[in-house]
Amino acid sequence: MSYTTLVDTATLQAHLDDPSWLVVDVRHQLADTGYGERAYAAGHIPGAVFLHCDRDLSGSMTGSSGRHPLPDAEKLAKRLGEIGVGATTQVVVYDDAQGMIAGRLWWLLRWLGHDAVALLDGGLQAWQAAGGTLTSVLPTLSAQTFVARPQDRLVKADYVLERIETPHMHLVDARSADRFRGENESIDPVGGHIPGAVNRFFKDNLQPDGRFKPAAELRAEWLAVLAGALPDQVVHQCGSGVSACLNMLAMEIAGLPGSLLYAGSWSEWCADPGRPVER
Repeated sequence: MSYTTLVDTATLQAHLDDPSWLVVDVRHQLADTGYGERAYAAGHIPGAVFLHCDRDLSGSMTGSSGRHPLPDAEKLAKRLGEIGVGATTQVVVYDDAQGMIAGRLWWLLRWLGHDAVALLDGGLQAWQAAGGTLTSVLPTLSAQTFVARPQDRLVKADYVLERIETPHMHLVDARSADRFRGENESIDPVGGHIPGAVNRFFKDNLQPDGRFKPAAELRAEWLAVLAGALPDQVVHQCGSGVSACLNMLAMEIAGLPGSLLYAGSWSEWCADPGRPVER
């Protein structure tokens, strides 16, 4: 059995010594990009490997590409193979930021054609609350061959621009409501949102303890967000293509698969003053 959306702490605990499972720690903070490595060194789930949001899960910024452009598929595939991801590896990803960073790696693996990847529900906090231990011991890596098979799961700015405020696209912005309105913008140089977008803050998919809401509850909420649109008409975006992945995961849990990602998101969109902005 493979897990493709969520794994709970008890299931992970039962598979810690399973050589066909690999745990990946992707803790990260936008304002302190060295935080994740320090936190991992101080203590991580036994056997977990660390990947960096900027160096491993993102490509190089160009000034017009957004803050977290997608990494090169072949380069990422090579890195995944180096840490031990093979064709049949069950990957479990976690962070301590309510899944915001882990969702990015979940989506990247799915994009590269690897479906056996799941988020640790509740993240590191749930692991520790359940009595899970941490270690500073570095794992022994067993390199595998990972073959990238990129899937048709993303769109570019031109796609969004051509379909703005048409029935052919339902754009969902995962940022907080104030940033969506153009208020309290402290990350990107321009405040506001892409015209026609609706707002679904990624944290609205979670319960107070950081675990995902039940599938039936998510489905009811997402059907309201979709307002009659089909899942494959939905394009997700956020500030830089990271937290939007958690909305995509929530739709998968809700039984509404097939949505797409605009990876450049708001940080790419607003870098071009010729693109329309709504506030």
